[in-house]
Amino acid sequence: MPLVGAVALALTWGRHLAPAVSIVVGLVLTAAVLASVHHAEVVAHRVGEPFGSLLLAVSVTVIEVALIITFMISGGHGSHALARDTVFAAVMITCNGILGLSLLIGAIRNQVAVFNPEGTGAALATVATLATLTLVLPAFTTSGQGAQFTGSQLVFAAVSSLVIYWIFVLTQTGRHRDFFLPVADDGSVLDDSTHAQPPTNRIAIASLVLLLVALVDVVGLAKVESPNIESAVESLDLPQSFVGVVIALLVLLPETLAAANNALRGRIQVSLNLALGSSVASIGLTIPAVAVASIWIEGPLVLGLGPTQMVLLLITVVVASLTVAPGRATRLQAGLHLVLLAAFVFLAAVP
Repeated sequence: MPLVGAVALALTWGRHLAPAVSIVVGLVLTAAVLASVHHAEVVAHRVGEPFGSLLLAVSVTVIEVALIITFMISGGHGSHALARDTVFAAVMITCNGILGLSLLIGAIRNQVAVFNPEGTGAALATVATLATLTLVLPAFTTSGQGAQFTGSQLVFAAVSSLVIYWIFVLTQTGRHRDFFLPVADDGSVLDDSTHAQPPTNRIAIASLVLLLVALVDVVGLAKVESPNIESAVESLDLPQSFVGVVIALLVLLPETLAAANNALRGRIQVSLNLALGSSVASIGLTIPAVAVASIWIEGPLVLGLGPTQMVLLLITVVVASLTVAPGRATRLQAGLHLVLLAAFVFLAAVP
């Protein structure tokens, strides 16, 4: 599928697509996303946890940054707030959608979903800090115009995001690596050796190459489809900010599938690593990249959230904190997060 996607990209790049062709390209795009899941999981299995979850999160963030910058360069209506809309949508989808789905599968499978509260809580605290620094504060600062940072404030937020992300990575992969490993029902850490044997180096390298090709396919085909996405949003009479939700849903599809697969195998901690790690990477890497890109992109860069979005972010952090603190969750906690995701999508469509 990565090779088929590359051929489709070569045939459609720079062309206006008829509706029927656009549907075919959309199917190929979806298949490329699914292929990226497979090859990323192969490589992730080879490098082990938590490096595998980290690899998947960074791969998704590369797609997200590329799509945001592509749409911003096109200069369409609402592009000045696209980074904010996409990053916030990613936070809501990961912290409510992927997390809630993973807990629901785990609770149905074993009555109670068990995970490591130290690692999950640290990841959630990182998400809350990054979201506040980059998405909440711009709405309250007084030096800039509207919900915007000044140049120096944007530099500070970008550098702070990178520093926080780097500290998180060091924590996840270094001294406290065991905080992010799967746990048994009694709370003991499960070693990777209890699962299937990892692939050979040859297979892992082949999957890495195909993963890179699939990521290029996803970014390129999404760029080809972008005019049709914007037209569809407009024809459905949805706010232009809903484009950010569409982008986030697309780029997080691999993470969602990978998290669900791990939850089905009883590896709830891996699923939560994927969910919260993607959120950390989405903010910690996307905001600095967009800040650098804003030097060449004309127009303002709006990052501050509106009142409705802030309320959703606040209740998400509060509920998620109460969910991860015990290290055990039931269908109730899963349902709360999924309802919060539904509220976000509904209010994004009907603000």
